[in-house]
Amino acid sequence: MLDADDRAEAPADEGAEAAVETDVRRELGRFLAQLTTLRNLSPNTVRAYGIDLDAYLSWAEREGVDVLHAAHVDVRRYLAYLTRARYDASTIARHLSAIRAFHRWLLREGVTTENAADTISSPKRARTLPHTMSDEDVGRLLEACGGEEPRDLRDRTLVELLYASGARISEASRLDIVDVDFAEGQVRLFGKGSKERIVPLYDGVLARLKDYLQLARPALEGGRGLSEGSLFVSTRGRRMSADALRSAFERRVRLAGLDRAITPHAMRHTFATEMLTGGADLRSVQELLGHANLSTTQIYTHLSVERLKDAARQAHPRGE
Repeated sequence: MLDADDRAEAPADEGAEAAVETDVRRELGRFLAQLTTLRNLSPNTVRAYGIDLDAYLSWAEREGVDVLHAAHVDVRRYLAYLTRARYDASTIARHLSAIRAFHRWLLREGVTTENAADTISSPKRARTLPHTMSDEDVGRLLEACGGEEPRDLRDRTLVELLYASGARISEASRLDIVDVDFAEGQVRLFGKGSKERIVPLYDGVLARLKDYLQLARPALEGGRGLSEGSLFVSTRGRRMSADALRSAFERRVRLAGLDRAITPHAMRHTFATEMLTGGADLRSVQELLGHANLSTTQIYTHLSVERLKDAARQAHPRGE
């Protein structure tokens, strides 16, 4: 049982802990806000930071760790907790990246006097090659969009555009009609940080885009004026979000009877690999994909080499 002094002190201690929690949550909100306003990161990226850092703060609250005065050992304990929970190395590295950025910002803002994560190395990640689609897979996916309804033509146009441009699904969602230049045979994409790039399109996908704009999009938009010039519109006549486009893509994957692991990003990987296999240089592919660093693009050289190996094994009489 608490004596009088203990009873008097208990509420104050609890209040102090609550104040610490409130302070760090407030700082997290400020940090996420500046990711949008100053660094111009996409909403999806900011949301990912928020989810990872919320998990970190929740763990700290359970363990009685004051994040505003955390030490290296505290961050290491959290990483060990993620390891015991069987998170893979890439996920742990992503969490650590968010924690580093947050602690770096706290130090810069004068909220803390030490970066608790500055000397902690990321876990080694096993090299995994991106998933790509075969020509047969792409053909089956396009066949699954072969109906006569307006949304069938819309979804086929989406698939062909992703395959022809290497666009991210978020970039496809942001496309307006005016971003497609039929005269020059190219599309203007806005990537991470609203960075603009121009990607050439081949005649087949340009023809598909024209058919979609003339035949399907007016029927979907229905003269309601809700789409604000967006390229891809829903059956309600509104711009389709990245999630809506992703759902439409996944529906076509199911109809085609393909592996559920095939995502819109697999088409981006396929585009990059096809470019390199076809003889494009790495710098050109970097520009087409909108990668800030060449090292990000280099993973596709491994994919193109693997494709060449497979082709050689199949073609050579003693390849089997």
